[in-house]
Amino acid sequence: MSMSSPRAAAVSAVSDVPSTYAKKALFGSAIGYAMDGFDLLILGFMLGAIRNELGLSGPQAGSLFTFTLLGAVTGGIVFGIMSDYFGRVRVLSWTILLFAVFTGLCALSRGYYDLLTYRTIAGLGLGGEFGIGMALAAEAWPASLRGRVSSYVGLGWQSGVLIAAFVTPFLLPHIGWRGMFLVGVLPAVVAFIVRRTIGEPEIFVQRHIRQGFPIGLLFKDTATVKVTVGMFILCAVQNFGYYGVMIWLPSYLNSQFHFPLMQSAVWTAVTILGMALGIWLFGVAADRFGRRPVFMFWQIGAAIMVIVFSQLTTPYTLLVGGAVMGFFINGMLGGLGALMSELYPTAARATAQNVLFNLGRGVGGFGPFVVPILTAKYSFPIAIALLAVIYVIEFVATVFLIPERKGVPLE
Repeated sequence: MSMSSPRAAAVSAVSDVPSTYAKKALFGSAIGYAMDGFDLLILGFMLGAIRNELGLSGPQAGSLFTFTLLGAVTGGIVFGIMSDYFGRVRVLSWTILLFAVFTGLCALSRGYYDLLTYRTIAGLGLGGEFGIGMALAAEAWPASLRGRVSSYVGLGWQSGVLIAAFVTPFLLPHIGWRGMFLVGVLPAVVAFIVRRTIGEPEIFVQRHIRQGFPIGLLFKDTATVKVTVGMFILCAVQNFGYYGVMIWLPSYLNSQFHFPLMQSAVWTAVTILGMALGIWLFGVAADRFGRRPVFMFWQIGAAIMVIVFSQLTTPYTLLVGGAVMGFFINGMLGGLGALMSELYPTAARATAQNVLFNLGRGVGGFGPFVVPILTAKYSFPIAIALLAVIYVIEFVATVFLIPERKGVPLE
């Protein structure tokens, strides 16, 4: 570990100008989260080819995605706790190695069970990326820019998804699904190299005191329990809305309105660009106006836009409406990392980020299942109205459970 890195981190913490160390920490965190988004999207593109070559049933093919998410939820919780014990950079390096090795092994799979095993273990590595990376970036950057850096890490996911949306259709016909798994290792290699040059943040070095099991610090008193419940609601709604839109909505609109555009890379790209703009502007606004008011503004916007979107019926309006809806429903990702970093102490910061976000991801995974069920029983407007309701619930949680911590020193 370089002895100059912690000093650089300390300079960054008291200045409005991010240090070289802070920029490296951001890049290492963002590229890891990009790897997360890239991997999950290319898996969706490859499922048909994998199913044909290995002779998988529909449920078996779908289970590859399900078990990757289950692995990510488990890995997020386990590695978040380990990060608070052993260090951000060290554990991030472990997660990236785990992901790289088992993603590479996926290319050598000969049947369903070995591929399922490799995907699940690779998912363990993926799960650690978000929360630990958010904690690392927040601890390395100045308080005045903490909202922005949180949004920059969040933009890593969108970058990975966009790259996958454009690269996979061109590469898959030529190198096959096995070759695509090997391509998926490349971001991991870059992230590992970058992280080898990063030391631990100064605040972690100074305040790293093991205070029992880190999860216990999420429930240490009544005030903290309120915060933890509130943050769980925010994380669950964020993931439910994202998966409900990105996994289910394009195929539904294609079948309902017969718009081929809805299954194309164009719809995905435009919607994700709207999400990316929302994430970036959220971070800028949160640093200027505070966390709570910006969250509440985005939550109201999300509730309104899902209802508006349900009334659109032409390809152009659905395309533009999807981008605006994405701006609000996914833009709040830009503030979760900064908010949780400020609400929890160093001894439990990565644990809080990974446990709450990944439990929320587990709840969000039900989005693509719940919305079609409601659509079949009632109608599309009623189903989409469900998303409006959850953003109202999130608004209430923000008002009553989440305190404002803009610009405060990290504990």
